[in-house]
This record gives sequence, C-alpha cells and structure tokens, in this order.
Amino acid sequence: MGKLAESLDKAVEGSFTRPIPKSAGARMRYLVKQLKGTRPVADLLGISQRTVERYVKDQLKRPRKSLATRMEREVRKRWQPQVRARARKQAATTGGIVLDTRARFGFTAAPGTTDDARLRHITQALPPRYAARLFDAREEGAAEQRLRDIAAEGLQEIYFKDRGRRAQGLLVEFTDIDYIEIDL
Repeated sequence: MGKLAESLDKAVEGSFTRPIPKSAGARMRYLVKQLKGTRPVADLLGISQRTVERYVKDQLKRPRKSLATRMEREVRKRWQPQVRARARKQAATTGGIVLDTRARFGFTAAPGTTDDARLRHITQALPPRYAARLFDAREEGAAEQRLRDIAAEGLQEIYFKDRGRRAQGLLVEFTDIDYIEIDL
C-alpha cells in the first residue's frame, strides 16, 4: 500500500467513535463475528482453525508479532463500517479534504517558463469532487499512481491554477512524496 492510500485510510479512521479492540482474544472474536466462522478467519490470517478457536476462548493471549500485525490490520479494515462510510460521504459531498504534503512538483508549461521539478511543502484544501474521486479510486483498489494523478489534478486546479484564474496551460507532475497527510 502506498503513502497516499495509507493517508486516506488514516483520515477516515480519525472519525471512529470507539477504539478498536485491544486484546488478541477480542480482536479474534470480532473477526470471527464479521466473517461468520473460525475457518474463514484462519484462512485470512494464515493460521490453523484450532489456533483461532484458542484465541477466541482466551487460551492463547500473546500472538507472535507478525500475527498481531495481521490481526490489527484486518480488524482496522472492518471496524465501524457505517462511521467510515459516513465520513467518506461527508468529505465527498460537503466537506472536502485537506492535503498536507511535501513532495517534488514538476511542470509542463508554456515556453520560457521554468519547469524544473523541486521539493515543495503544500497544505491545500481540496473540494469535495476530488475527495469523492480519491475515495472512489481507493475503494476500487486503484494503484498508488492513479491516486497520485487525482491528487495532482486537484492541486493543479486549486493551488497552481487558482481555480482557472492563472497559468492556463500548466500541467503538474506529483512525484517523490516525502510525506503526505490527509484530514477530513
């Protein structure tokens, strides 16, 4: 998973109303409830069905690090789906998102202008239409490059072209992301 996809997920997780389960047993019980059985959970996590049953009964309490990471990731993916959907809908219809990034931006512009890529720190609010496109692409499982293209298009129109008031022929390239944070 890329930096932009990860940042989108973290932004949505910020709207959770309750923390995810902490103990291994509670996480395993949640997964069993969501997937409706111990066999699907065992297949998902790459462990035996009997091991899942032991975690559910709290006979095992401390998973190895790799299993604990997989359990946390799978619980986070499924935790509070309605709250997650409501946050995405609000960002995509009324609120938009705030993109804070430090990345290399290059340009294709009119002759005589500088198009050398350089590192910039930009914090910019993007309107709901770009938030909707980003979330839709993320749900479809789009590649990181596709997400970057959507974000670059949004920054191009809102930040660099000032909503069409300047730099008409400018095309922005968004590469070498140092860090990126998204807030709803």
